[in-house]
Amino acid sequence: MAKHWVRRIVKFVVLAALFVVVFSFVLMSLWNWLMPALFGWRVITYWQALGILVLSKILFGGFRGGPGPSRWDWRRRMMERWEQMTPQEREKFREGLRAHCGPFPPPESQAKP
Repeated sequence: MAKHWVRRIVKFVVLAALFVVVFSFVLMSLWNWLMPALFGWRVITYWQALGILVLSKILFGGFRGGPGPSRWDWRRRMMERWEQMTPQEREKFREGLRAHCGPFPPPESQAKP
């Protein structure tokens, strides 16, 4: 059983490294094809492309899709909480929103004349 997990971890590491190598090469190729022609910027090396890839990951948090909460998970949790609230708790919640966010007109009064 332990060999199975070790094999999976090694496979993941190898595939992740291969992904980084290929993605960096694609980034370098696209940069060198487009940027000098469009903007007159310099041609970059493979290592500079890898640096841009790492920098973009740090700054923008790209490559989402792995394990962890989804982007809209908060909405599902809020809907579950809302369904478990009594009508009095819901009204208290609405009052708290009005106190912090300002008054909201009821939906029927938003119609244009």
